[in-house]
Amino acid sequence: MKWNKFRLKTTTEAEDIVSSMLADLGVEGVQIEDKVPLTAADKEQMFVDIMPEVEEDDGTAYLSFYLDVEAETEELLRQIQGELADMSAYVDVGECVIEESQTEDIDWINNWKQYFHQFYVDDILIIPSWEEVKTEDTDKLVIHIDPGTAFGTGMHETTQLCIRQLRKYVTEETRLLDVGCGSGILGMLALKFGAKYVVGTDLDPCAITATHENMEKNEISDDCYEVMIGNIIDDAAIQDKVRQAVRNAADTGRPSARELAAGQERAQGEVEAAGGYDIVVANILAEVLVELTPVAAKQLKPGGIYITSGIIDDKEQVVVECVKKAGLEVLEVTYQGEWVSVTARKV
Repeated sequence: MKWNKFRLKTTTEAEDIVSSMLADLGVEGVQIEDKVPLTAADKEQMFVDIMPEVEEDDGTAYLSFYLDVEAETEELLRQIQGELADMSAYVDVGECVIEESQTEDIDWINNWKQYFHQFYVDDILIIPSWEEVKTEDTDKLVIHIDPGTAFGTGMHETTQLCIRQLRKYVTEETRLLDVGCGSGILGMLALKFGAKYVVGTDLDPCAITATHENMEKNEISDDCYEVMIGNIIDDAAIQDKVRQAVRNAADTGRPSARELAAGQERAQGEVEAAGGYDIVVANILAEVLVELTPVAAKQLKPGGIYITSGIIDDKEQVVVECVKKAGLEVLEVTYQGEWVSVTARKV
């Protein structure tokens, strides 16, 4: 199917009101292009440590929208130009030139699947739902992950650094907190490594949805993995909720993942007193780790392990210093490509 593409040149000052006007006229899915610099809040939502260079903002914005080639566009374009003329009395709408072109329909929902295939992290097979496990891989540790709007398929070096550290430190008694859980891959792998209980937090509602979907694909129960939305850095309510979750897990004597798989019940009296998490893992930007680390340290029990990644190599020392300042002992620093993971212990 072919579509008519319309690209409207306006200003950054007017882009929001023009977008609203287009929606009122029945135009759906407006794409905005501008050179407005990202805010600090915007950057916190992105999983990159080096931002690409962009041209200086010149106040120009382009709004693109698509209409069926069979649709009557002449009247709609006339209405749009009329609305823009009215707006120009109180806001700078710019040139308001509308360029028209044609484009072929694309299966945006599924087309990206051709770029994501099963792969290995050491002896772990990470595989999307549309591919089959090969016979020769049946002895591998298998995790099913469908990439989507949430970060974390296991392909990125920072995720792999965390996976290897988790494998090193997770035990059958581990209660783990994953800050910025994304797709849920780290928490789910921790459970497959034998951890008893995981709490994941994230700012993005898409991450919560993605984690639940991936839990279902991997047959992981809500009894083992609890997901929460919120900013643990500065939201006292989320901090309390996370702290209470690990207490509840200890009080109720949740069985480990292996015990669940074997259908075994833990005997009364085997439940240890709750004192915080055994491991906190955070695969986030270095700047966020600086703010997060003092908060994460308070969620750890004495002797607990703090695993961080998402650190570009030239910011290694920044994270090491903030970890030490929070009263943690640096155990090791590991590397993959230009990325760094810092692992520490609460003394």
